[in-house]
Amino acid sequence: MAPRISRRLVEAIVRFDDRGRPIAETYRRIGAEAERLGLTRPSYQRIRELVHEARSIRRGPSVSDFLRLSLAMKAGNPNVVVDLLRDLGVSPLPQWGLATESPRPP
Repeated sequence: MAPRISRRLVEAIVRFDDRGRPIAETYRRIGAEAERLGLTRPSYQRIRELVHEARSIRRGPSVSDFLRLSLAMKAGNPNVVVDLLRDLGVSPLPQWGLATESPRPP
């Protein structure tokens, strides 16, 4: 039976993971952290499972999402900005003329 992964490494997975980077990069960083803490390096398969679990729980925007949004805003194309905001889960405001539901009364 495989040893349990330390809580400190599970917390490091959440800290180190960025959806814009491959899981292999997170695995390398976790391996280095395990060595730094004097813990056994977990298997790639287990890290992959935990990364997917963490990603499914934490659906907030990633660093790459903010970068894409920033670049779209600098380019000045409002349609691209609105599409990116929708991808991030932001609903359009009625004032944009793009909302599918009627505005709520004040």
